[in-house]
Amino acid sequence: MAKPTRFTPQMIAEYTAKGYWSPTPLSELWDRNARISPGVEAIVDSRTRLTWAGARTWIDRLASQLVDMGLERDEMIVAQLPNCVELSLLRVACEKAGVLLMQLLPALRRNEVEGILERVEPAGVVVPQTHGDRDYLGMIRDIRSCLPRLRHIFVDRGRPPPGAVSLREVMETAAALRSPAELSRRTIPGTDFFLVIHTSGTTGFPKFAEHPMCSRLSTFRHLAGEYGITAGDTVSILGPAPASYNGFGYFAAPAVGARTVILERFDARETLRTIEKERITVLGLVPAQLQMMLNDPDFRRHDLSSVKIVCCMGAPLPRELAVAAEAAISACRVVQSYGGVDSGAITYTPLEDPPGMRFGTVGVPFPGTEIKLCNDSGQELKSREPGIIWARGPCLSSGFYRDEKQTWEVWTTDGYTNTGDVGKRSESGHLVIMGRSKDVIIRGGQNIYPAEIEAMLFAHPRIAGVAIVGMPDTVLGEKACACVVVRNGEKLTFDEMISYLKRKEIASFKLPERLEIIDHMPVVADTQKVDKKSLQKDIAEKVAREAESGEGRSRVG
Repeated sequence: MAKPTRFTPQMIAEYTAKGYWSPTPLSELWDRNARISPGVEAIVDSRTRLTWAGARTWIDRLASQLVDMGLERDEMIVAQLPNCVELSLLRVACEKAGVLLMQLLPALRRNEVEGILERVEPAGVVVPQTHGDRDYLGMIRDIRSCLPRLRHIFVDRGRPPPGAVSLREVMETAAALRSPAELSRRTIPGTDFFLVIHTSGTTGFPKFAEHPMCSRLSTFRHLAGEYGITAGDTVSILGPAPASYNGFGYFAAPAVGARTVILERFDARETLRTIEKERITVLGLVPAQLQMMLNDPDFRRHDLSSVKIVCCMGAPLPRELAVAAEAAISACRVVQSYGGVDSGAITYTPLEDPPGMRFGTVGVPFPGTEIKLCNDSGQELKSREPGIIWARGPCLSSGFYRDEKQTWEVWTTDGYTNTGDVGKRSESGHLVIMGRSKDVIIRGGQNIYPAEIEAMLFAHPRIAGVAIVGMPDTVLGEKACACVVVRNGEKLTFDEMISYLKRKEIASFKLPERLEIIDHMPVVADTQKVDKKSLQKDIAEKVAREAESGEGRSRVG
């Protein structure tokens, strides 16, 4: 049995008794919706439209096929697919067949994929038949000899090549179905983990976080109730498959019977067209995606009046961006939720909160969740000064797959995890994120929190994107560098940036001491999160070259 690494029977009993957790699996919600609303459209992508009844048939066919192919309970399938109906239903079918699922970002290359597969030892792998210019199937065939437990290769759709099975073909045509009773005996219960998600790996080799259904449903059932999401809504899946903000489509939608619309990959213009065409009401995304949509020249040509909720996750939300979004999409409310792949969900912004709280904080803890702010030694801080965020609660993950040592390095025996983020509490008690603890710039013993400066600069009318990173200094240890993307046709000088920040009346040691104008903001894989590690490496190399040449540029690049 795939028992969660750190969940104890006492923890499960406590959170279940308090109503936070349920043993209900995700597949049971799809079955319920198929009984209640069989002819209602459930899930849509660019090539497929299915009702709840049609989706249940596809799920049952695939789950039965997985059993027929000899996959044992708690064996793993790894899927490296773009967003599509097949991927969404594969998640449910795996749970129903008692098979674990790990989703990989489509952007990962052979070296990364091979390392991950060697670690998790899957029984099956699912890759695209065709996607862009990459040969995913060839990659898997090349590394198969290193994977002794790999018995099955699947492609998403189309006529499968020799030695592979088409998910689409199975879902559309498979005749033999296992009985509901037999599948019920195999189905992974909600308090066991069903999904393994890898981290982005920006600090080294990825970690593999376990996510039980009870914690995922606890998160998104609460958000659905808080934000008034019902069976009449249409929610979006916009980002790469493992992204947390896709949870509105994966979990909230089946929980309330709402429809899900999937974009294969994010493109601002195509997203705007799809929102208008499908009358999407709930958008889950990262702030960079929202910014790209607002910046699109065709933005005002599209009818976005259907949108009522825009929930940002995965990266800090600049206040000015949230204000601009609510002004541009007049019927919507912009909200936030905070957490991580390793940890799970921690806070959310209530809908009734005023704009200052919804935009300037990441809100309040989910029900049953506790937060404490600690110093570097793990001691809780009693004042309002910034500290490292520790959290525990029913929406959090259950540890790391096949890695008890790493689990207990990150989690305490009383259920707290060190998020690695620095935060503080506002006067109202809401949580404010200052940035990653590893991103804090220590200038001569004084801490500079990048998120604070980034929020100020983002409001500058000529700035389209900004990241504050540390650069080495022989005297002070580190200084702050502002990496800026300017709006089309605009210019920005170092002195103009400093004058703007001085008008904000911030401490002088927080002022950036270098400005780098860059063409675009680098992101990690296809997550749309800013790759600060890459920026910091580039700046460090520039500083080193300048020191060698005696150029000594410290103000503007």
